Amino acid sequence: MGQLDGRVAIVTGGAKSLGLTFCRALAAQGASIVVFDIVDGVAAADRIAKEFGVTTLAITGDVSREDEVTKAVAAAIARFGRIDILVNNAAYFATIPIVPHTELATDEWDRVMEVNLRGPFLMAKHVTPHMSAAGYGKIINIGSATANKGIPNLLAYVSSKAAMLGFTRTLSREVGASGICVNTLSPGLIESESLLENPHHLAFQDRVIATRALQRVSVPDDLVGALVFLASPASDFMTGQTVVVDGGSVNI
Repeated sequence: MGQLDGRVAIVTGGAKSLGLTFCRALAAQGASIVVFDIVDGVAAADRIAKEFGVTTLAITGDVSREDEVTKAVAAAIARFGRIDILVNNAAYFATIPIVPHTELATDEWDRVMEVNLRGPFLMAKHVTPHMSAAGYGKIINIGSATANKGIPNLLAYVSSKAAMLGFTRTLSREVGASGICVNTLSPGLIESESLLENPHHLAFQDRVIATRALQRVSVPDDLVGALVFLASPASDFMTGQTVVVDGGSVNI
């Protein structure tokens, strides 16, 4: 028996990298999985279904477009009849230029905010009515430990993730009466597939590791325990909180 047997989870940005790790972790606990990504997630969904014996659905769409979000949520409800878990993972990060704010293009700032802030807002807007009707739900916003420290030359990204802290606290108070828990999982720098494909961000890695109490590279599987906890009944009396998983960097 898995901790999430009978539950249905939507993971945005779930076709690869951290999102795929999150999909696999939830499926391993028995959840049916909706892979919602701007890229085709059919192959990933099929692999998850075969590996874990769960039902999956792949939906291609952009979380920053409301029409595509509404279609995705409607498709999930049509297939499963419920949505119990939402992981707001989709983010614009790996290809962001590392430049001073004076050199950051306004269009680049806007795209970061569209994906990293509007995306979670639209997903919550259209998913929470279904959770409220059921009287239960778990929303897990993927933040970043950079919001606690600030990182020079990444103003747009860090600002977007800092905003997620207030988003989580406020939304948790709006939907708490409906039995919905809203929390943030904030990783440190993760050596993920997306990061390795765009290694300019790896220039930070040695400096980041030096600030950690646990001084090693962080990999996607380091986040699985916290993710499953926040998605499971074990955290049913926890909401509006931020769980930082970064090897102790923020605490130093």
